[in-house]
Amino acid sequence: MSKKIRKKSSKTATPKPARPTTAGRAKPARKAAPASKPAAREQPKTRPAASPPGPHASELAEGSRAPSFTLPRDGGARVSLADFLGRKLVIFFYPRANTPGCTREAMDFSRLANEFAVCGTTVLGVSADPVKTQESFRAKHKLTVPLISDEKHEMLEAYGAWGEKSMYGKVFLGILRTTVLVASDGRIARIWRRVRVDGHAEEVLAAARDL
Repeated sequence: MSKKIRKKSSKTATPKPARPTTAGRAKPARKAAPASKPAAREQPKTRPAASPPGPHASELAEGSRAPSFTLPRDGGARVSLADFLGRKLVIFFYPRANTPGCTREAMDFSRLANEFAVCGTTVLGVSADPVKTQESFRAKHKLTVPLISDEKHEMLEAYGAWGEKSMYGKVFLGILRTTVLVASDGRIARIWRRVRVDGHAEEVLAAARDL
């Protein structure tokens, strides 16, 4: 039995288009991710601005006229700069009554009060403590120098004894231990800033004697 010969179709098969080869061709670049915004630098923390100094603080210097004041003192009286016209005056500003350094300083000036008087000099202590606290401070330690109360910091600022302080890493405003020697003509003869208590009263006495 003869095999039937299958007739070839007259239709020619359409060749499939060849896939383009990737060899030697660069791959299309991927779209770059949008650049991230540069990280903002951390700004240093700033502390609140200190209150502006008193009206005379920036002008206070040796040779300038002492700022006037009228404030209450222990015992209930009031004290003014004009009360000491014609006499030399020592004003020591201390941070707080009954603290160790302030107690030693007040006691040192009290111990030398008579020697200050001999050279025509009056000594005043000033802090922001209330009058009653000043009275208790004076009685407890038998102090002989008058103690002035400046609760509103007016005199403290005027004499440059109020400003920025730091303790245990904290910054705050407070009383800067300062002493001022005022000559008999009402002008500032000497200013001691950032006072160290030991030997300070003796140093001030020597300056008063030389004035």
